[in-house]
Amino acid sequence: MKMHHSILLGLFILLSALSKSYDGKILVVPVDGSHWVNMKVLIEELHSRGHNVTVLRASNSWYIKEESPFYTSITVSNSGGIEKEMLDAFARHILVIRREKLSIWTHLTLVSEVGMVFEEMHCNQLAFMGKIFENKDLMDSLHTAKYDLVLTDPAFGGGFFLAHRLVLPLVLNVRWTIHGEAHYEIAPSPLSYVPVPGVELTDKMTFAQRVQNVMGYLFLLYHKSKTCSSHYQSFCNKYFGSEINYKNLLRDADIWLMRNDFTFEFPRPTMPNIVYMGGFQCKPAKPLPDDLEEFVRSSGDHGVIVMSLGTLFSQLPQDITEEIAAAFAGLPQKIIWRHTGPRPVNIGDNTLLIDWLPQNDLLGHPQTKVFITHGGTNGIQEAIYHGIPILGLPIVFDQPDNLSRMQAKGTAKIVDIATLDMDVFLEALKEVLHNTSYRENMQRLSRLHHDQPMKPLDRAVFWIEFVMRNRGAPHLRTQSFRMSWIEYYSMDVFWTLLMIFVLFCFVIYSIIKYLCFKVVFKKKIKFD
Repeated sequence: MKMHHSILLGLFILLSALSKSYDGKILVVPVDGSHWVNMKVLIEELHSRGHNVTVLRASNSWYIKEESPFYTSITVSNSGGIEKEMLDAFARHILVIRREKLSIWTHLTLVSEVGMVFEEMHCNQLAFMGKIFENKDLMDSLHTAKYDLVLTDPAFGGGFFLAHRLVLPLVLNVRWTIHGEAHYEIAPSPLSYVPVPGVELTDKMTFAQRVQNVMGYLFLLYHKSKTCSSHYQSFCNKYFGSEINYKNLLRDADIWLMRNDFTFEFPRPTMPNIVYMGGFQCKPAKPLPDDLEEFVRSSGDHGVIVMSLGTLFSQLPQDITEEIAAAFAGLPQKIIWRHTGPRPVNIGDNTLLIDWLPQNDLLGHPQTKVFITHGGTNGIQEAIYHGIPILGLPIVFDQPDNLSRMQAKGTAKIVDIATLDMDVFLEALKEVLHNTSYRENMQRLSRLHHDQPMKPLDRAVFWIEFVMRNRGAPHLRTQSFRMSWIEYYSMDVFWTLLMIFVLFCFVIYSIIKYLCFKVVFKKKIKFD
């Protein structure tokens, strides 16, 4: 009888757990390119937990596939968007600029070129969103589908516009918004110790560096107004009316899933609805393909160096490629290099060139000694996860800033591509290889990253499901962004109290003056 009751109790607990499971319907509005890699990780995990995921994609997407076992896609005809050919041409042009010796003029030229490309991307993405809004059949189907939330990457486009139109809770998969680094959108960011992205400073700044930080922030405000603000507000005016500010629609997101954490970021203020999931895409290394494993093992005690500059910059100018190849040829280590350009003429027998490599699995291999990277967020997070020191070749976007943070933490050495030659590259690489502090510091960061109560991916999915269960998270959203700067800094309170104090002092002064005058006047009359 006692066993019978135990079985019934177990069945009751199981049924209770099943009844609490929530199979949600999620509409995903992604950003193409490397950002899709991050979004795909979340989509696959959500699918594995029983959620129904629909991805809104453009017909000319080059990463986001129409057919997938993990999601259903809705394809919208589009001639704009992030074109691979445009980005390839842009990458070649940026490399030409970066080859020049770094100066104020070179930096301004680089920022201007990047700004123009970003502005074009913003306009293309808004045109794509406009097609969605004006497609009555599509909008009706999105309304009737009864999604539980919108999951979007706010770096480009207007997923937050669609969430507002569909009156759905909004979750952001974010590090960058259309304006820049996401913290600056909703979290207090004192310029005295929070370095502005792009200035490559730390949280310990001298007076001169704080001046530089403030100037960088003012430039970012100008850059934002020039490249995106007017375009997004025009879109907002067209479809929602001029009384609605597009910034408020973005800041009204329920949860901000932040693709970094404080092993990478410097300590700074945050907000209740910011959830850190740095390294959520990282996984334990899987076995390498047999041919690659054989090559890695042939390195012996010297180990392996892995080099990958991402998709956009996998082909460097030929003269740089030759210099790097010559440096590699003089090393005892084996080299695995993701390279898509012409084969260098001076390539050594120790160097393997491949079009694609299993980066996470190679970084997790015990034979890997150094990771040579352009400084993309994904690569850096994987290096932290596996404890592999970095030699950085930053080119553009957030890459210099990412690598400067790693250098400040003692885990990376940076080589300027403008001054790169065989000797400079080889000297920097040997320093990372033989100075044990780089590996020790990176392994310390790796231990900190792993020492968490739950995995970053589990934490991210929990909060997505939390928003679905509760139809939003308004109790976590700050309303500070709806205040004017006068209200935010209590300037109105300060000036009111000051005026009251001044008035009080004036009244006291007037009373004292009157009493003194009265006493003097009485004495004068008495004397007379």
